[in-house]
Order: sequence, then C-alpha cells, then structure tokens
Amino acid sequence: MATQSSEGHVSRRGRRRATTAGELERAAFDLFERHGFDATTVEDIAAAVGISKRSFFRYFDSKNDVVWGNFGEGLQRMRENFARCPADQPIMDAVRTVVVDFNRFDADQEPRHRKRMELILKVPALQAHSTLRYRDWREVVAEFVGGRLGLPAHDLVPQAVGYSTLGVAIAAYEHWLAEEGTDLAEVLDRALRSLATGFVTDRR
Repeated sequence: MATQSSEGHVSRRGRRRATTAGELERAAFDLFERHGFDATTVEDIAAAVGISKRSFFRYFDSKNDVVWGNFGEGLQRMRENFARCPADQPIMDAVRTVVVDFNRFDADQEPRHRKRMELILKVPALQAHSTLRYRDWREVVAEFVGGRLGLPAHDLVPQAVGYSTLGVAIAAYEHWLAEEGTDLAEVLDRALRSLATGFVTDRR
C-alpha cells in the first residue's frame, strides 16, 4: 500500500531511502578511519547510510572498489586527454602532461585523496585488487604510446612505458604521502621529467 509523505511525494511503506555512490564513499572512509579497513564490513557501510547490503552492490562491486571511487570514469577522461595531445608533442611530454592532470585535485579534495592513497598503498588486503587497477591504468598509457608509434598496445615499448610511468607515479605518491606540505602535481611533474631524461641530472 502506498502512503503519502509529508512532503507530498508518494512512497512505499518500508522502502529504504535513496543514496549516492559519493555518500557511500564518504561513509566508508569515515568508518575506515575509525575502525580500520579490515574491520569495516560492507554491512557496516550500508548501515551507515541506511541502505541494505544488496543496495550497496548497486553502487560498488566490493568494499575494495569503494576505495578507488570513480576510477573507471577517471581512466576515460585520461584517454580523452591523450586523444587531445598535439600530434607533434613528444611522447613522454604528452604522458607527463596527461598523468599530472589525471592526478591534479582541488585543495578541498586533497585530504580525502591522501586517505585514499594511504589505503591503496599501505593496506595489504587491497594489494591484489590494486594490481588489477594498475593494469587498467597502464593499458591507457600503452594504448596511447602504441598509437603514436604504430605498434600494438601489448608490444614491448608501449608496455615498458606503461610500467615505468606507473612505477614513477607510485614513487611520487609515496614521497607525497611521506612529506606533508608537498604539492602532488609538482612532485609527479618532477619525477616524470626525470623519467623522460633517463634520470640524468645536471651536477654542474
């Protein structure tokens, strides 16, 4: 039987309220901070926003996926940014520009992003899942490099660029997490410039 709410909307008795992926993510991160990632369950996250466990899975496939947020959408934007790179732009310059932009956040987003990356890089239970995400990220880089060189994305050179770029990005993130007050975009830019030059430094 339908009932009329006090706001004039028809609702069904017992129907749970709607939520959003962002609301679930905020609730999850609050629970992770208070109780730890391992001790927090999907049921805990769902209960925190007043939905069922089944409803949780409409937004995320697992607790691990909550940590990565809208990563898939981010990869699509990354592809689009690569597609907009000028044809005459050097490959590693394009890679650096796009990767730095992919990891650029407003100041008010930085605390959440720092917590996100601390979980991704430091929680053992997330490592296997992170490997899958890293693979997807590397493939976006390899697709671009392969397209520029006229090679399949799975060829040696595109894959080498994908792996090396990811490694440098992870090193930059670990530095950023260890050194509070540093600018993530600047750290990434500096590290990727070093990769492009073969880590040759001017010692004069």
